[in-house]
Amino acid sequence: MSTKEKIKEEVDILEQKAHQHEIVLHNDEVNTFDFVIEALISVCEHTLEQAEQCTMLVHYKGKCTVKSGTYKDLEPRCSKLLHLGLSAELV
Repeated sequence: MSTKEKIKEEVDILEQKAHQHEIVLHNDEVNTFDFVIEALISVCEHTLEQAEQCTMLVHYKGKCTVKSGTYKDLEPRCSKLLHLGLSAELV
């Protein structure tokens, strides 16, 4: 592989990372563990284990990234979480 090809590959990787966004779920004192778990399974397509782990992290750490991807994919998911009454942001 030439130096030019290596540089192009590195730039492509950096561009992919730059286009990544995250949904961050924040802790609240309103929603139950079961409700948050079900929401993550439904909206973010988590497995039960993933949803449980994220819910525990949110509870004990105050927040957790629950989904990464493109803005186009994450924006409607974040909106659904907000509509369900969860505290989430798209970063």
